[in-house]
Amino acid sequence: MAADPAEQFCVAEERSGHCAVVDGNFLYVWGGYVSIEENEVYLPNDELWIYEMDSGLWTMHLMEGELPTSMSGSCGASINGKLYIFGGFDDKGYSNRLYYVNLRTKNGTYRWKKITNFKGQPPTPRDKLSCWVYKDRLIYFGGYGCRKHNELSDCFDVHDAFWEGQIFWGWHNDVHVFDTTTETWSQPAIRGGDPPQPRAAHTCAVLGNKGYIFGGRVLQTRMNDLHCLNLDTWTWSGRINISGEKPKDRSWHTLTPIGDDRLFLFGGLSSDNVPLSDGWIHSITTNGWKQLTHLPKSRPRLWHTACLGKEGEVMVFGGSKDDLHFMDTGHCSDLLIFQTQPYSLLRLCLDCIGKNATLLKNQIPCLPSKLLQQVLKKITFWAAVSHRQEKKAETERQSQLNTT
Repeated sequence: MAADPAEQFCVAEERSGHCAVVDGNFLYVWGGYVSIEENEVYLPNDELWIYEMDSGLWTMHLMEGELPTSMSGSCGASINGKLYIFGGFDDKGYSNRLYYVNLRTKNGTYRWKKITNFKGQPPTPRDKLSCWVYKDRLIYFGGYGCRKHNELSDCFDVHDAFWEGQIFWGWHNDVHVFDTTTETWSQPAIRGGDPPQPRAAHTCAVLGNKGYIFGGRVLQTRMNDLHCLNLDTWTWSGRINISGEKPKDRSWHTLTPIGDDRLFLFGGLSSDNVPLSDGWIHSITTNGWKQLTHLPKSRPRLWHTACLGKEGEVMVFGGSKDDLHFMDTGHCSDLLIFQTQPYSLLRLCLDCIGKNATLLKNQIPCLPSKLLQQVLKKITFWAAVSHRQEKKAETERQSQLNTT
């Protein structure tokens, strides 16, 4: 009995402020929130959505173990097949808890574990922070959160305070390291350079031994500055002077390393509260930004995730197409794929066969078994693409009919 296309070609639920990582041939998505009747609703904490890149299919797996609370604004990263989740915001406030789940499970069971027997001092509770992964370490920077009066320092810009309990809210620019092999928290001594201004909703990326930061928000200011931290010497670059044009100020954007010396910037929310759909590539070699001119202007995204695929493609999932501060209804569930380098000849051949499966139906069974399995996945991939495009077009037609 053939699978129902609506079920077979389902997609992960729409969301913003979620976590996403790539491991092997799969994209993993957890958490975040949606808006239902003007209420923020956190996505279930026991659901892990998995996207297989070759077949284009999504599946949902229920999780077990020491579940994190349902949250948005957590920071997700993967090391050696494990997804780590730190921080975030839930109904009770900000978190500084750390969890992990083994994504390379042998029995199909995904089990969360809360890390409690750590050494050292974790960061104070916060969300909208970001993370560099380097040498089996998670290196966290910034974020918005709360501190007690005796925890105030130069790395914290106060936004608001509850004086009776001496609790302060604000933005951070501190650096914290979690060593996943020894389960130890530490705060490295910065040995030089000017650190970035405290911020949240910025973005981080690693190239070589350098951790890059772009943009973000503090108070009512959004920024477009680029900084890097040497992750071996703990020296800040200061604000990097850029040659030529550069992206406008923004927060809730993404920065993805592509190749050895390039960074791909996409989307975000501008200083004048406009959701952005622009893409830029920064070259470390030339120290310049170049705007991509062929991106669709009708697909803005903010508070989305972006992950690098196995052939250099950047996979953007979820996020919102609206300004979340004023009209929090535009959460998305589609996957935008940006090709940043030429695909391999094998990939092009597989795509060609997959798109023309009907014409080639008599020849396809004659393929060698290993190649046949790859072709069948590509046939499924393009069938899924076609089904989702038709479904989206039908939804848009119905929407237009309803408005007229």
